[in-house]
Amino acid sequence: MTQMIDLGRPTAGDVVELILEDHRRFEELLRQMRDSSTDREAVRAAFAALHVAHAEAEEQVVYPKLRRKQAVTEHEAEHGEEEHAEGNAALLALLECAATDTQKYDDAVEELSAVVNHHLVEEELTILNPARAEVGDRVRADLGEAFARERNRQIDADCGSVDNVRRIVRRADREGLLDDAADD
Repeated sequence: MTQMIDLGRPTAGDVVELILEDHRRFEELLRQMRDSSTDREAVRAAFAALHVAHAEAEEQVVYPKLRRKQAVTEHEAEHGEEEHAEGNAALLALLECAATDTQKYDDAVEELSAVVNHHLVEEELTILNPARAEVGDRVRADLGEAFARERNRQIDADCGSVDNVRRIVRRADREGLLDDAADD
C-alpha cells in the first residue's frame, strides 16, 4: 500500500509565507525522491500533486494580482509561468518512468531538481521579495486565502495525474512557454 504524504491544507495566511512553505515542501520531497529507502511512488505522486497545484494557483491567483498591484512586471510573471512549464515538462518525464529504481528515474529526478530549485530561488528573489515590499498585509492575506483555496481545489481534483500533467505540458508547448523557457 502506498503511503499518504501530508501536503498541508492551508486555508489562510500571508501568501508569501504560504508559497515559501510549499517551497520547503518541494525541497523535502525532492530529497525523499533521491532516497532509495523511501516509498518513491508515494513521494513522486505527492510531488506531482503539489507542483501542479502550486503552479496553477500562482498563475491563476497570485501573479495576476501582483501584476495589477505593480509589485512584479509582466516579464517577471511570464518568466515564472515559463519556469512552471519547464518544471511540468521535467515532472512529466519523471512521471513517465515505469520504475523508481532505475537510472532513468534518477536522471529524471536530477533534472527536475535542477529546474525546480532554479525556479524557487528566482521566484523568491524576483517575485516574493517585491510582494513583501510593495503589497500590503491585507492584500497578502486575501491573496493567501485565494491561493490556498485554489491550491487545495487542484489537489482534490487529482491535478498531479500523469494525464493531467501531459495536458498541461501540451498546452504550454502550444502557447510557446516551453520554447521561451529554453531560450532564456
